[in-house]
Amino acid sequence: MNELIAGFSPSAGGFWYMIALAITAAVAVAIAIERTYYIIVRSNINAPKFMAAIRKHVKAGEYKDALALCDAAPTKALPQVVAAGLRKVAESDDVDFRSIQNSVDEGTLEVIPKLQERTGFLAMIANVSTLIGLMGTIWGLILAFKSVSAPGIDAAEKARMLAAGISTAMNTTLMGLMIAIPSILVYTYLHNKTIKIIDEIDEHTVKLINLITGNQ
Repeated sequence: MNELIAGFSPSAGGFWYMIALAITAAVAVAIAIERTYYIIVRSNINAPKFMAAIRKHVKAGEYKDALALCDAAPTKALPQVVAAGLRKVAESDDVDFRSIQNSVDEGTLEVIPKLQERTGFLAMIANVSTLIGLMGTIWGLILAFKSVSAPGIDAAEKARMLAAGISTAMNTTLMGLMIAIPSILVYTYLHNKTIKIIDEIDEHTVKLINLITGNQ
């Protein structure tokens, strides 16, 4: 244990690699928590159930009631986009397909960047943490080889320094992978969930526009 602590003392290069990895891990955790809350909790909704209620109001010509249903979930991605189209219909009795489509497209362009924001940083952090760990590995090996070739040091001290260098190399590699693997997993999950929400927006808004224009 003393050798491990000595290998990561401020005077040793491995210490700064571990500090860099700790900062990287903290940033990854912060982004993962914020993005998970925003995408899974704040923006996600049961799309089939929500759209079934919307279609029921639209078929009955109750556009304001449908719009009120969207306004009841103002943070959800799909209701925001649907509301953009319904608001156009509720404000005017004479609307065409193109004007509704433009309103929906405008709402979509406002929502999608917010869904995708910062998620890509998790993939970047996974790569960066792996590379920092690799740099620490190289540095640890340099320390190990220097200890072997250092003159005027007895065999026991050389063995201790060699073990400390290898320990630095292995621990920075391990730390980098411990950050990279969860970051990639969380990134993949959030990315797929974002794509699913975007696909639901595309699917249901097209069906809604066709339903609205069919009622006009």
